[in-house]
Amino acid sequence: MTIIGSSRHESATGSSEGGLRDTITAGLRRWPSAGVAVAVVRCGSPVQYFCHGVADVATGRLVGEDTVFRIGSLTKTVTAVAIMQLREQGVVDLDAPANDYLRAFQLVPDSAGFTQATVRHLLTHTAGVGYWRRRSDLLLHPGVGAGVTARSVVQLPEYYRGGLPIDVEPGTRWAYSNHGFAALGQIVEDVSGEPFDQYLRDHIFGPLGMNHTGLVLSQELRAGLATGYTLRRRGLRPVTPREVPTPAGGGVYSTPADMARYLTALLRGGANEHGRVLNADSVQAMFRPHFQPDPRVPGMALGFEPHIERGRVLICKGGTISGFLSALELAPEAGVAVVVLTNTGGLDNRGIPEPLAAALTRRLLGMPGSAVRDEIAPHPEAWDTLRGWYAPDAGPVTNLFARVGFGAGAEVAVRHRRLVLKPLTPVPGLWEAMVLHPDDPGDPRVYRVELPQYDKTWRVVFTDDTPPRLLLDVMSFQKRPGWRNPRRWGAGLTAAAVTGAVIRHRGKG
Repeated sequence: MTIIGSSRHESATGSSEGGLRDTITAGLRRWPSAGVAVAVVRCGSPVQYFCHGVADVATGRLVGEDTVFRIGSLTKTVTAVAIMQLREQGVVDLDAPANDYLRAFQLVPDSAGFTQATVRHLLTHTAGVGYWRRRSDLLLHPGVGAGVTARSVVQLPEYYRGGLPIDVEPGTRWAYSNHGFAALGQIVEDVSGEPFDQYLRDHIFGPLGMNHTGLVLSQELRAGLATGYTLRRRGLRPVTPREVPTPAGGGVYSTPADMARYLTALLRGGANEHGRVLNADSVQAMFRPHFQPDPRVPGMALGFEPHIERGRVLICKGGTISGFLSALELAPEAGVAVVVLTNTGGLDNRGIPEPLAAALTRRLLGMPGSAVRDEIAPHPEAWDTLRGWYAPDAGPVTNLFARVGFGAGAEVAVRHRRLVLKPLTPVPGLWEAMVLHPDDPGDPRVYRVELPQYDKTWRVVFTDDTPPRLLLDVMSFQKRPGWRNPRRWGAGLTAAAVTGAVIRHRGKG
């Protein structure tokens, strides 16, 4: 397997070019892909590019730093930048009701007792908007209803005819939602008076020199666009291109070179060599947690997803769209950032970008290769209080992650002298019991679990609330009486139906 490097220098600090190549080669052994492009950004140094494979199998066109990829949910960070620009201008208040700015459609609460969802709630996926538009989408229109894929462009007023439902009290629960970011894009359009794609071009992409990036697939972008593939047992299979019904949540096309310019601006407080799009304090605010169910979990920033590894906070975001996966990771205090783009992957989000971005960042920062801290001694004296069944908190029934990924919740038990977490999904073999590795030497309630199917880890925190809660990153589960544990009678017909639907139409966005 050949790694094609277009590095512009041999690094004098941090990891050598050869070390970075070795990390990429190891990632490709685990996650074969038609094409992969990596950009490594370090303040004060030229960008390094590493490109592998082909943009199109039929023609043999190679991947390069100017190859166009669909970047999926990395778009959400761009939408957040646009909102922060309007905040700097004083025309948007993050804590004002989002409906104050929406003209094309409104957010409609299911209960008259709900407080109004704010712009900040939308930016942190805590507005109470579900993963699907409405409950019926779950079984009838899972892809379109999740805002992941559509056969043709649908204007948002028509797509959200009757309003966008809010089915949980805003600010209380995290639920990943493409629709929330579609609403943010509509706010940008309604407040600025400019079409959203034009606003991004004139106020973000143009000023940063991102001349091969856009929300609309122009003829110029189409000429450089990679073909998207999924990897099947018989090899690569090209995917049929689909529109994204929630463009502000996942519609942008870009190149490794343009994404490097974007990351450079984020590392430098909102500006690169081409221009400025935000003030430094706005960028810092975007990286801070604005929703944090417990101070020991990283929480949600504004459009970005912080992660804690060995006491260091990293700023991350992944993207998924059929045929394309992407990931970015920043260590702002070290002036380091990585973006990985690939034209291989399905809507299940399994592929090389996120694990490779994490592995490269660890190498650049001189961190151990694994996020798991094997040096921390376990605290078995605390296990009795932690064991039991934890059910998903009351929240949007359309939340993919807690309601489908974990079925009826999670069971914490002791097996072979180790504390483990077992999702109570009705699908046999979907999840194995995961070892809870201690993650804080001073706190026996803080752990980390590995997700081998994705080469990822999550921080797990047990709270001492009444009743106690289990936090998987920002997902919340409440401890329930043991006699109600559904493991004794099965996960239930409803959970089975939900999971079966998602297996057929997996989507993250």
